[in-house]
Amino acid sequence: MNFLKPYLFLATACMVHFAAAQTNQEKAVDKAREAIRLIDDGDVDAGIPLLKEAQKLDPENINYPYELGYAYYAKADYKQAVKYLDGIAKRKDVTDMIFQLLGNSYDNLGKSDKANETYEKGLKLFPNSGKLYLELGNVQMIKEQYSKAVDYYEKGIELDPTFPSNYYRAALLYCGSSEEVWGMIYGELFMNLERNSKRTSEISKLLYDTYASEIQFTSDSTMSVSFSKNATVNVADLKDPAKFKLPFGIGVYEPTLMLSMLSEHAIDLNSLDRIRTAFLDAYYKNGHSTSYPNVLFDYQRKLQAAGQFEAYNHWLLMKGDEDAFQQWQATHTAMWDSFVSWFGDNPIKLDRANHFYAGQYR
Repeated sequence: MNFLKPYLFLATACMVHFAAAQTNQEKAVDKAREAIRLIDDGDVDAGIPLLKEAQKLDPENINYPYELGYAYYAKADYKQAVKYLDGIAKRKDVTDMIFQLLGNSYDNLGKSDKANETYEKGLKLFPNSGKLYLELGNVQMIKEQYSKAVDYYEKGIELDPTFPSNYYRAALLYCGSSEEVWGMIYGELFMNLERNSKRTSEISKLLYDTYASEIQFTSDSTMSVSFSKNATVNVADLKDPAKFKLPFGIGVYEPTLMLSMLSEHAIDLNSLDRIRTAFLDAYYKNGHSTSYPNVLFDYQRKLQAAGQFEAYNHWLLMKGDEDAFQQWQATHTAMWDSFVSWFGDNPIKLDRANHFYAGQYR
């Protein structure tokens, strides 16, 4: 299971030492900070005794048994991790991260049913937890139940739209399916939420490679795109033309993409920038933004209005052809520097009222 460690107590227990004599709580914070430094440096065994001392100094603080649970998890001592986490999972100040780590510990002990039960218990307390939907999806992935897995990931995206890992998992699944259209959108949203990691580089290459494999120039005068094979429509909608809409992938995304390729003859980093720009223009010109509003495309328009869309497109797809990106960057230094500054100050804004998941179009 994927687990990104949150530093709980650092966010909640920072103290300013005004007096010469420290309280026990202040001493505990200092010991825990040193413990986490050691653990982050790879010396888990040296950090554990300090965490135990912190727990003795401040036994009511839930963060120290959590950190001990994480430390033992990092050592692959999952029984000890469960020992520390199981008790605090019953406390009133429990967090979804505790259920996540406890469930992961059970899973690593080979107790997948117990892990699943733990995640479900967590969701009863934290029904909007993207972390717990991620883990439930991961359980289904292990079972090779991919449709069920993506359902959990998309529910996590719907309810917790700023948590990146569900986008990452959904992008991988969809880009490996016949419905790459959703993987392209989820992957780009993921890269906006998690901008500088190994996973970001992975998704950048995946997006580029998917464009390259699913857009084909079959001759000088013919082309094809294949990002969706879903032609399912609701029979009731067919009876009411006012309600009828073609599925997004084959009815909007693919035709708009093909119109955006009319002046192109090959797929590379620079042509993809032009195609994506033409796609965005056509999407809004043809009224698709009204029928199929999309927070990602709205953000792209913001980039375009700020003069940053060319640099953004090269950033987004750079790992598909790093040599081409470096050549572009070398001749667009001022544009790149402007983009880096703008991008840092203007992230995409996602929340429960302003987000995207594929179910909005179904």
